[in-house]
Amino acid sequence: MVRLAGNDTYVLGISREVEHAATVTAAGVGVGPEVIAYLRPEGYLVTRFIEGNPIPEQEMRKPARLREVGATLRRIHDGPAIPGLFVPFRIVEVYRALAQSRGVTIPPEYDLAQSIARRIELACLTAPLELRPCHNDLLNANFIDDGARIRIVDWEYAGMGDPYFDLGNFSINHELDAEHDAILLTAYLGESPSPALASRLTLMRVLSDFREAMWGVLQQGISTLDVDFVAYAADHFDRLLTVAGRHAFERALTEAAGN
Repeated sequence: MVRLAGNDTYVLGISREVEHAATVTAAGVGVGPEVIAYLRPEGYLVTRFIEGNPIPEQEMRKPARLREVGATLRRIHDGPAIPGLFVPFRIVEVYRALAQSRGVTIPPEYDLAQSIARRIELACLTAPLELRPCHNDLLNANFIDDGARIRIVDWEYAGMGDPYFDLGNFSINHELDAEHDAILLTAYLGESPSPALASRLTLMRVLSDFREAMWGVLQQGISTLDVDFVAYAADHFDRLLTVAGRHAFERALTEAAGN
């Protein structure tokens, strides 16, 4: 399988060198595809094709699958460090600046979303966690069942980051509810999650939507694909603002900070 880098993907914060290193590391812990070659300076990545099947999104919500995903993410997060950082609080700011420099109109929802993100960042800084190697783009299309275990592909946004962003990113992308999140976290931790850690996942669901919304905003200035990125960004802004307006979000902020 040959992966060809798209045009101007570096603007999205993608480093092909980091992607290569992350894929090698993921392969080493039995999650990513085996790397066969990496071609410089083009940044082309050659991996062994994974024989397997996609996993329907609704199937991912089944307890057995959630336990598999939790264990798989733990293997990644407990693996060797990889080069590069992934800090979503800063990424949304960079995306905004780059989009604006390309003439994109920044949605009015940005300012409110940014104030929400700052509250999440404060809660996380109050209860800091060690940075871990993370995938950071756990869309359903990136999971493959090879018949023996779950495999994950597409490591272009990988970097050292908050492991709960991975968990929250998976959760919101698969529209999990609180019961699903509890199963996922219990499998990930090997025990029932504390209120603080469960709340951290809840907060990262919101932050994941903010990153996704601003990715859609920046794409408006660089993509040549026939995709309605304005609507894409709006959908994610709407969801994050709706969730952040609920009492459960306020409770999560307090619990995640350990108060």
